[in-house]
Amino acid sequence: MPKSHRTPTWTRRKVLGATAGGTAAAALGAFGVARAASAATTSATASSPGDVVGRTTVGYQGWFACKGDGAPINAWWHWAPNSAQTPSPSNNGIKAWPDVRDYTKTYPTAFGNLGNGRTASLFSSYDQQTVDTHFLWMQQYGIDTAALQRFNPGGSEGPTRDAMAQKVRSAAEAYGRKFYIMYDVSGWTTMQSEIKTDWANKMSAHTQSSAYARQNGKPVVCVWGFGFNDDKHAFTADACLDVINWFKNQGCYVIGGVPTWWRTGTGDSRSGFADVYHALNMISPWMVGRIGNASDADNFYTNATVPDLADCAAHGIDYQPCILPGDVAEHQRAHGDFMWRQFYNMVRAGVQGIYISMYDEYNEGNQIAKTAESKDWVPTGSGLLALDEDGTACSADYYLRLTGDGGRMLKGELALTATRPTPPYVNGTSAATPATATITLRARANGKFVTAESAGAKSLIANRDSAGLWERFDQLDLGNGTIALRSRANGRIVGADSAGASALIANRTAIGSWETFQLVHNSNGTVSLRASANGNYVTAENGGADPLIANRTAIGNWEQFDLATV
Repeated sequence: MPKSHRTPTWTRRKVLGATAGGTAAAALGAFGVARAASAATTSATASSPGDVVGRTTVGYQGWFACKGDGAPINAWWHWAPNSAQTPSPSNNGIKAWPDVRDYTKTYPTAFGNLGNGRTASLFSSYDQQTVDTHFLWMQQYGIDTAALQRFNPGGSEGPTRDAMAQKVRSAAEAYGRKFYIMYDVSGWTTMQSEIKTDWANKMSAHTQSSAYARQNGKPVVCVWGFGFNDDKHAFTADACLDVINWFKNQGCYVIGGVPTWWRTGTGDSRSGFADVYHALNMISPWMVGRIGNASDADNFYTNATVPDLADCAAHGIDYQPCILPGDVAEHQRAHGDFMWRQFYNMVRAGVQGIYISMYDEYNEGNQIAKTAESKDWVPTGSGLLALDEDGTACSADYYLRLTGDGGRMLKGELALTATRPTPPYVNGTSAATPATATITLRARANGKFVTAESAGAKSLIANRDSAGLWERFDQLDLGNGTIALRSRANGRIVGADSAGASALIANRTAIGSWETFQLVHNSNGTVSLRASANGNYVTAENGGADPLIANRTAIGNWEQFDLATV
């Protein structure tokens, strides 16, 4: 098996750990950073709002593949250390298990079944539907921009990474999101010349897309890794400055993913790199492995964020700090309180943008994408933790919702608050009423699947020939034969609007009588739904040509549905 097909033994966290330390307190002691004034000051903004200034950006790896998915790499890429072999408890490369209910295609593994008996399957980033689903989530939860990670493209991984760039472009265009290329130069010894060739010959073509991020009228590009004080980033200051100036001469707005202590040139930063950092249009300091709780976050706010902003303002540079949800395996998340404290600190400081690390980084357990919410959704015997690891039930989409609210606070759409406004579990459910199944409903009236039309913005209607994300619903068992339905299209509960006088629509954030249905099992194997709102049965009105509505007093053909779990 080629070495490039194995998950690397180093990650950003591992490479930087020796110089960074595990907590802010240790870092502050080692680096001797002077304590800044505790009062926040709003820095001068170098740029007006664009696709990164005033926006929330997520780091998007897109680096998961599975045997049989058609990817050129033909491996269990990043899922397993030995990527030629099927992932299993003894061949596992991740720290958190993804919730895969929204993917139409997944790949079985050698893990034990999930706690609910389902096969333990994983997604492939190479499937366009996977990338589409990820960007649909970004749209649904108000996430603006994705930074597509691009490592040294010259090896055997190159063709797969090239294809991923096109898939991301297509998804961003389809769902109204922005994206840009973020080069990670870790271990790329011939970076100085090859990064220019790669941009000129391949990646710059994507700037023609309407979805490619622009700031100050310029296409955005990020280079992560200049100035780090370790053997994976042994570039000279002159080489780094040459690359930055080359991109600027190509007309680009250049972001630098830089060490935490870039400003002081100590600790994780090489000395003598001040001119490199100040040549950037935007500075984005790395934080993974630096903080692990709210107290750490407060220390960094005072000792790094506030003085960093002042330095950037003095040099006309935008500032985009890194926010992380926390490592699931290390019990850092505190059901969202850790992440929200970072949002609060960064917004009150007056930062120009926010970078979330990461969107889909299941390897380090710091992903915000949908994740197993309880032991029912984790492979048995895997040792992996779910989002409820601290005893608080968190829905699979919780960190997407939390990021959306943090972005709203950044934009001034939500008042600055130190109190997390996002409930860990949505729609009035609790740990006692989890989703027992994800289902589809096919109307006997016309043989079509029920869909939450327009991602839930329009009424439910039975008009689909096949079942994708909009046609999937979480079944929430409420006891005594009653259920609620939560749309996978938008995470909202289906309600019999206007006490059943209007069509069913997935637009509710809590469960009341309008959102409750009796699940009736008919003798022919079909089911019917009787709305608690008015006691009437749900019908596929007009033979399925019109939206579903609860207005029938008896069960006929139009009131029967085939229910299947997915």
